[in-house]
Amino acid sequence: MNTMLASDLPLPRIGRGKVRDIYAVGDDRLLLVTTDRISAFDVVMAETIPMKGAVLTQISAWWFGQLEGVVHHHMISADAGEIVGEVRALKGHRTALAGRAMLCKRTMVFPIECVIRGYLSGSAWKEYAGHGTLAGESLPPGLLESAKLEPAIFSPATKAETGHDENITIARMREILGSEVTYTLESMTRAIYTLGEQISRNQGIIVADTKFEFGRDKDGHIILIDEVMTPDSSRFWAADAYTPGRPQPSFDKQPLRDYLDAERRAGRWNGDAPAPPLPAEVVDATSKRYLEAYRRVTGNELKV
Repeated sequence: MNTMLASDLPLPRIGRGKVRDIYAVGDDRLLLVTTDRISAFDVVMAETIPMKGAVLTQISAWWFGQLEGVVHHHMISADAGEIVGEVRALKGHRTALAGRAMLCKRTMVFPIECVIRGYLSGSAWKEYAGHGTLAGESLPPGLLESAKLEPAIFSPATKAETGHDENITIARMREILGSEVTYTLESMTRAIYTLGEQISRNQGIIVADTKFEFGRDKDGHIILIDEVMTPDSSRFWAADAYTPGRPQPSFDKQPLRDYLDAERRAGRWNGDAPAPPLPAEVVDATSKRYLEAYRRVTGNELKV
């Protein structure tokens, strides 16, 4: 499978994020193309990570299938053959789209990341260690790093075009979206996470935290959109290696982060773009980590 830094399709491109290119398909559908771009510390690397786009797309597609009957979602198809058959303008682009494209319903997107944390890690741990709070709200004293949070904590964030998302209180979310929508999004987030954590645990994976996005479709229904419980949107830990009181090894871009951290400590990188060139072994290790996440979560090898 060829790697993809950027897509170029005969459709109106209406967005390009750090990883995804977004195209309009008529008035009510979107084509999401997940490239092999990768970012860390808010900087997009010059190199691509083989199979990354396919991993993110196909894990999401697998989860959308698992969630049938739990929540409505935006996926129409993640099969390149079906997509090309449905969108005639894409004839001749099937090979480029294989594994990495998803045809979706178009929605009005809510400007909130719905984060849910089942374990105290990452930025949540840093805030708690310093202030005893998460998004300004108090947590019980004496919690350890990576401790299980019971119940899981709903921790919304505003969506940032550049830089980091900003954690906000649920009260602030109500001010932005209203009480009814806030209640619905939190309820849907908890339902998805509860099922996803249970399924993943049976596969030997802990979903420590994750984030979801939602939108309102043309019929007024609130539905799940974007990606679902991928290595980019979630923190995956191996259940058999879980030990509270320390950071946990994760199935994501950790080899990349470790390399960039070493470059910063050595004074060879100041943290701004452009990032230093990635050695082939870092690219390979990161690709293998994504593929392992797919295998662990779904129980299958990725085939595109």
